[in-house]
Amino acid sequence: MILEIIIFIVSIVLLSWLSSSFVKTVIEIAKYLHWREFIVAFFVMGFASCLPNLFVDLSAAFQGLAPIAFGDIIGGNLIDLTLIMAIVVLFSKDTVETNSKMVQGSSLFTFLIAVLPIFLIWDGKVTQKEGIVLIFAFFVYAFWLFSKDNRFKKVYSGAKKQSTLPTIRRLDFVKNIAKLILIIVVLLVASQGIIMAAKSFQESLGISLSLVGVLIVALGNCFPEMYFGIVAGRKGEGWMIVGDMMGSVIIAATLVLGIIGIVAPFEIKDMSVFLIARIFTVIAAIFFLIAVRTGKKITKQEAVILLFVYVAFLLTEIFIK
Repeated sequence: MILEIIIFIVSIVLLSWLSSSFVKTVIEIAKYLHWREFIVAFFVMGFASCLPNLFVDLSAAFQGLAPIAFGDIIGGNLIDLTLIMAIVVLFSKDTVETNSKMVQGSSLFTFLIAVLPIFLIWDGKVTQKEGIVLIFAFFVYAFWLFSKDNRFKKVYSGAKKQSTLPTIRRLDFVKNIAKLILIIVVLLVASQGIIMAAKSFQESLGISLSLVGVLIVALGNCFPEMYFGIVAGRKGEGWMIVGDMMGSVIIAATLVLGIIGIVAPFEIKDMSVFLIARIFTVIAAIFFLIAVRTGKKITKQEAVILLFVYVAFLLTEIFIK
């Protein structure tokens, strides 16, 4: 058991470090390509935060451990909307502003997509048909996002257009692409350590794989978002916090789960284990939507409420079988 805990912690730390390295590498690429701020926050940071989910959950699904995959996604979204969001707001210098039309519109999509898998997969079956629906939902949001390009014209990190780019920057661009490929390979290896540890936790603690996914794997995979959120919060970059959180939720609930549904369809025979997690995910999505849209900012008082929602979920899940 001790060995498995060490393997789990090392794998989580490795996944977090790799995700952070992934973010830094893609940001360099974003500067080179002159990407926009919200695109960087939503797609780059959000997708990078979901890399652990994608690799761990795909590995779990292929190995017939579907409850870990589904539990990780549901639990991860719940944690993002409550615990992570609360922590980054509390670490911020002041309230987190959400007054842009882009953030306000995205918050509604986040609410709808966060609860979509709960009702779409109510019977526990994730077929290729459900996978296609989830991926379609992602592209609907992506289409809406890019159709509002006039609302986020600011280029990330002050990158300026140039008529010609230095050769050295082109070489750095190629190096960064190669670095991304290497990171993805190591991510795949690290994900196997999480899967192995999760199976050990099930046997040693006497709990279901579903609870292992919701309570342990999901929390571990959310460390990259927590790290990025705290750093951004201290810098007063509220738009980055909200963009990352919403990106993580939407990408995990649609793209990640959709890909799993298409390449490795699965069925969970006992969905009753996820009842508490599903109820609290809906509650969390409602409170998150209210916090973002009320006053167009997330206050520290609202952050405390979000934190209370997660604590209430945790206590309910632990003490009620």
